[in-house]
Amino acid sequence: MKKAKKSGGSSKEKQNSLLELLKQQGLLTYDTLEKGEFPKFSIPSRSVSNIVYDSKLRQYILGKNAALRSSKNTSQLRSFTQLMWLAFFANRLTKEKKSSTLRDVYYSSQAFAIDFEDQSESDNIIVDLEAVLARPREDFHVFPEERSSVFGDLNIEYTVPGYEGKKMNLSNHPDGYAIGPSLTSAELLDTSAEVVIAIEKGGLFTRFVEEQVDKKFKAIIVDTGGQAPRSTRTLLKRLHEELSLPVVILTDGDVYGEHIAMVIKSGSANAAHLRELTVPDAKWVGVWATDIEKYKLPTIPMTESDIKRCYDLQKDPRYQEGIWKKELEVFLKIKRKAELEAFSKYGLTNITDKYLPHKLEVAKSL
Repeated sequence: MKKAKKSGGSSKEKQNSLLELLKQQGLLTYDTLEKGEFPKFSIPSRSVSNIVYDSKLRQYILGKNAALRSSKNTSQLRSFTQLMWLAFFANRLTKEKKSSTLRDVYYSSQAFAIDFEDQSESDNIIVDLEAVLARPREDFHVFPEERSSVFGDLNIEYTVPGYEGKKMNLSNHPDGYAIGPSLTSAELLDTSAEVVIAIEKGGLFTRFVEEQVDKKFKAIIVDTGGQAPRSTRTLLKRLHEELSLPVVILTDGDVYGEHIAMVIKSGSANAAHLRELTVPDAKWVGVWATDIEKYKLPTIPMTESDIKRCYDLQKDPRYQEGIWKKELEVFLKIKRKAELEAFSKYGLTNITDKYLPHKLEVAKSL
């Protein structure tokens, strides 16, 4: 049984650290007012020109440019007020250990007479606060609506109010467990697993559970539900760092599947202001474009959008070498794509009986 090593402090330490950051922001505002000056926020710029790829960290990060949002500027006063309120609301959520969704934050603002035109404006202010604090919204208890799932021999201990100290094994429910706020913040205790398999499709996740992939391959199985939500990417990172488990990724055989894997591995430009969402050592093992030809899989033609996406990714520094470069080139050559379910052509269990064990071996050489 592999015991977890703690990474980045306990949940309580993270909470106290965040509350201190929020307190310092508040004190800065008070100090500025006492000096008879207009309070302001310095927000790291998220413009395209300030997003750079850091080859050492193996992810996109923000450069040094920042923008001031001042209460003195009448055109910025509205967004300044929104950000100030959000910092207050985040402090309240964190202190009281309550969770909220992106949608709920938008509606809660109305109770405080804070005006957002729509949820997209509210969501954008949340990202601003993340950039100011250099902490993900999940740390101040704001989560998206979408959920993915996890299954396998992993013992956790809840830290949320009312469930503190309660332990659970994540192989106890055949449908898996939703990766929501309580699971994301839980302490990881121990596991007999030796690998994490992240899979793009819910249907295949269920198939893997039915075929006892967790036992056959000593695996923790994670359904990413397409592009992995940030809570899922956080859990994958924790499984890798705290339990020293390698992470392998299975996606559909198309350019979007390749990018789903890359986002797990090295993040996205949209989250360049955060450092806690990547697993740089994760391995994408398929379905590759070369697998489509090798296994003679049923395919459908790539769309113009697929082809354009391939060309776009070829400009991305992360796709300039290795399997990432090679597979994009093959996609553009064959102009065909395949689903994970295409292996059903050879039998419903072919993907777990033959393809998966081969790919787990391949992962060791990547």
